[in-house]
Amino acid sequence: MTIALTDRTEMAENSELSSDEMFELLYGIVPEGYKGEIVGGVVHMAPQRGTHWEIILDACLQLKGHFGRLSRIMSDVRLDLPGEGNAFAPDVFKLSDGAEQDAKGHWRYQDVEFVLEVISRGTADNDYGRKMAAYAAGGIPVYVIADPYTRLCHVHTLPKDGEYRAQLTLDFGDPIDLTDTVLGLTITTDAFPRD
Repeated sequence: MTIALTDRTEMAENSELSSDEMFELLYGIVPEGYKGEIVGGVVHMAPQRGTHWEIILDACLQLKGHFGRLSRIMSDVRLDLPGEGNAFAPDVFKLSDGAEQDAKGHWRYQDVEFVLEVISRGTADNDYGRKMAAYAAGGIPVYVIADPYTRLCHVHTLPKDGEYRAQLTLDFGDPIDLTDTVLGLTITTDAFPRD
């Protein structure tokens, strides 16, 4: 497996590591202020920016406000998905009521109802490509990409046969109407900062 550390860091190879072993190593090398995850067997690290965090926090607060304080809303927590070497750490994901961790203590992708990824320059291709394909293959009902560079939100719903059958692009400031999905709410984006 190739370990590619984005943002001008070095690359190394090791074909003997499992996703668990890669994550164990990852947590030992990710510097403060960076996020790391495994996409298609490749380790990616990207710096966390204030803009990134503000969008994540706004979304989490809206989800908690709608679903309640005890709802399971996660941020940067490991989530294994279908496909070789897919151990993501989504910016935000919401678990269904009654979701339980597997024998290894990981959340099951089958219990995820919503994922939000906020674009970072170095890992944007993952969010628009491999990660979207893995979320669709996993049957995640709602996948939203918030892109502070283009000031657009891309809403993907109706996963079937490894792809999302419905897509909608909205400007920052437009509400994301998810009332006809499993979430049953509207997420406002008027406070999403722009880069």
